[in-house]
Amino acid sequence: MDLINPSVVDLSRFQFALTALYHFMFVPLTLGLTFMLAAMETVYVVTGKQIYKDMVLFWGKLFGINFALGVATGLTMEFEFGTNWSMYSRFFGDMFGTPLAIEGLMAFFMESTFVGIMFFGWDRLSRPAHLAVTYLVALGSNLSALWILVANASMNVPDGAHFDPETMRMTFDSFIRVVFNPDAQAKFVHTSVAGYVTASLLVMGISAFYLLRHEHRQFAARSFRMAAIFGIISTVAVITLGDVLGRMDYEHQPTKIAAMEGLWHTSKPPYEPWIVAALPDDAKQESYFEIGVPYVLTPLVTHSFSTPITGMHELEEQAGPRIESGITAVAALKRYSETHMAEDLAIFQAHEKDMGYGFLATRHAPNQDVSAITDEELHNVVEQTKPDILPNVFVTFWSFRLMVFLSLYFFVIFAVAAYLSLKKQLERFPLFLKLCMWSIPLPVLATEFGWITAEAGRQPWTVFERLPTFMSASTHGVGYMLFSLGGFTLLYSIFIAAELYLMFKFARLGPESHGEHDPENGTPSLSVIAH
Repeated sequence: MDLINPSVVDLSRFQFALTALYHFMFVPLTLGLTFMLAAMETVYVVTGKQIYKDMVLFWGKLFGINFALGVATGLTMEFEFGTNWSMYSRFFGDMFGTPLAIEGLMAFFMESTFVGIMFFGWDRLSRPAHLAVTYLVALGSNLSALWILVANASMNVPDGAHFDPETMRMTFDSFIRVVFNPDAQAKFVHTSVAGYVTASLLVMGISAFYLLRHEHRQFAARSFRMAAIFGIISTVAVITLGDVLGRMDYEHQPTKIAAMEGLWHTSKPPYEPWIVAALPDDAKQESYFEIGVPYVLTPLVTHSFSTPITGMHELEEQAGPRIESGITAVAALKRYSETHMAEDLAIFQAHEKDMGYGFLATRHAPNQDVSAITDEELHNVVEQTKPDILPNVFVTFWSFRLMVFLSLYFFVIFAVAAYLSLKKQLERFPLFLKLCMWSIPLPVLATEFGWITAEAGRQPWTVFERLPTFMSASTHGVGYMLFSLGGFTLLYSIFIAAELYLMFKFARLGPESHGEHDPENGTPSLSVIAH
């Protein structure tokens, strides 16, 4: 088969990574703010205190800005699957398309409809009815994320489908198995809770800004307290669920977990250290300047003190027989597509589980045709293919560590914030308030690093052990890819600039710009957002 121009594949990957990272700047804040708004409005409905309604209206305005731009960036990104990844879409469209379609219904019908009612229904609905709408907005936004992560989980653990040699694509088998894929459920909760951390630090940081300026002190203090408590609970949940995901990677994607931990050779429990910092060298397949904590890695990953973790060198060796088997499978599949002989189908079915490794070997086969590999050439092709099973270790290793370090930082800052807030001593520590304010972007960075860890760690596959990334892209020209990449970069940069401008503008204006009296300091407070 003719392989796609490697430059086109690289540009397609870079464009999708760029658009996904841009889009993912908006998603966590949307997920988190919806439930924070629901919590604030619940207190308003129960207590009847106007200040809690003011909090819902003000933070709701920031949510609305973020939600609109998140939808705009998500729309264009979804079309990339058809334009830039047509081979992937053909091979895996049955599996990926169903949850993606449901996500569209959630985001653009349920969620968007209730967002409108939430913004403009204050004077048209009773308090309990409006509260129910706010909870439906929160539910819709989080369910929207669920379906995206169900689709993504199918790429990592392709359960609920089988490969059909007649159509040359994965065929959908079980909706239940796709939805209840354990990888999907763990990722959904982990990602949603990471959004709660993002929203908590935004609310806390902007509230700290008001406290530093001695403005809207009652409004800011209550918002800060709710965000701090919400944040500490969410951070504990993020760390716990991160451990669950690590365990699943250990069971289903050993190359990813080995790359995340920088583990070139199989571990020696229980001493094996958790490497805090190192410089992995992908070319030489070793790491330099390692700094580690002994006796931590084995229980952290395997939840035992005696189970070894297979290293990348050993995983390469284990891949050798699978590559040979995969070459047999792909060669038999090609013959079957031409002759439809039962003998070829039987050979393919006997080696089908290794088919992806045969595809992976295509780049090293004569004329990119594994069926043309001779017995003399087989060993060289297998040896050349072995290193291809590993992801980029440097990127996976450091994106994972930066995410972990930031998560631990959030735990500390939320714990201190909750303590000082409950003791009503926040204004005595202006440096801490400034730290909260300057920390607002960090959860966004943490979620970006988490996404990079997940996606870079899955390489070289778009569908794990089924379809390599270099076979998944569309057959565009380099010029087209450069043009579309430039266009997307410009468009998404405009979206980011618009988001930052509007968020800064309304955060600086604060609740006083809407005309109601704030009994705490004599300044006006928030009015109805529809006005």
